[in-house]
Amino acid sequence: MNSSSEERSIVSRHDRTNEGRRNMLKMTGTSIAAFSVGMVASGRVAAQQQAKSGNDWDKTFAKSDKVVHKKVIFKNRYGVTLAGDLYQPKSASGRLAAIAVSGPFGAVKEQSSGLYAQTMAERGFVTLAFDPSYTGESSGEPRNVASPDINTEDFSAAVDFLGLQPNVDRNRIGVIGICGYSGMALTAATSDSRIKALATTSMYDMSRSISRSYKDGYTMEQRHQVIDYLSQQRWADAESGRHALGYHEVPFDDSGNIVKGQRVLPETLPADPDPVLRAFFNYYRTPRGFHSRSINSTTAWTATTPMSFFSFPMYANIEMISPRPILLVAGENAHSRYYSEDVYKAASDPKELLIVPDADHVDLYDQMDKIPFDKLTSFFKQHLAEAGSA
Repeated sequence: MNSSSEERSIVSRHDRTNEGRRNMLKMTGTSIAAFSVGMVASGRVAAQQQAKSGNDWDKTFAKSDKVVHKKVIFKNRYGVTLAGDLYQPKSASGRLAAIAVSGPFGAVKEQSSGLYAQTMAERGFVTLAFDPSYTGESSGEPRNVASPDINTEDFSAAVDFLGLQPNVDRNRIGVIGICGYSGMALTAATSDSRIKALATTSMYDMSRSISRSYKDGYTMEQRHQVIDYLSQQRWADAESGRHALGYHEVPFDDSGNIVKGQRVLPETLPADPDPVLRAFFNYYRTPRGFHSRSINSTTAWTATTPMSFFSFPMYANIEMISPRPILLVAGENAHSRYYSEDVYKAASDPKELLIVPDADHVDLYDQMDKIPFDKLTSFFKQHLAEAGSA
């Protein structure tokens, strides 16, 4: 895409997507569904319960006969019990390389991260897809909370768990971050040198997105409006003793007022939706990717979740990852593509940026003909190779 005409086309398309994303958020604000307090509190002992629930298949993708699957739990250093799905190749022997996988933001391990983990296990890796703290079957109260610090720690806790498995070579562990958890994966690698290689797909930087909006679209006045809204929401939560739900990326209407809502996505797709809304809806709200424990499928984050993302930027020390390698994968037509491109510019070598032709952001969640599993496999086999075999 070197010609000026192609560049103008991309800029124009991104501008339209920017407007569409704002419209999507405003649209979902008009489609608020009731969400019971009991449901918010239902995760109190979810991780312990799931460990006892056996290995019934509850994923949005078909079970592979080439891997062994097992539900597991482990703790992060904050004491939160995380729930995961461990996938191991049936045909492999000896001590293997391993990969921890999480994301997208607001998804659960039964969705995209599980598909990635199972597929990479078919290709010879021990893999772990996990629910971040306060979501899915992992523990932590209140529910539906995201944290740039704690969710970064979740990746290191997954490395802890994998490195203790008898068939894993703890010197050959990598991570894959999908969508919003890509930023946490990168941040974890800046301070955890046990992560020997990392890949991101459909990357989002949640601190940047939440605190500055899509394409850094907030004005300074709007940023102040958002933090004032969040600060007042804290008073409301403190007075009620409950954590209200709300948008993690706070939108404004055409009059400049903050739009509030209790669902990430609407119950039904509106007429003539913008492409971003349609893509997310067609994954999270249809049988293709719907899961009852997924925030994006059924509900929203706590309304005050954005506060910590205003306070803490992602991967501030990205140069510390080098000389360990980074692979950034983005769809050619993804509205989020600029995140991967900006990280590529900021990161030190070795680094790779792979743009998948004719793919959008959500295509890389589950479309097997679009997700570059061959490239992911060769990347991790090269950089997680046994000593002396590279």
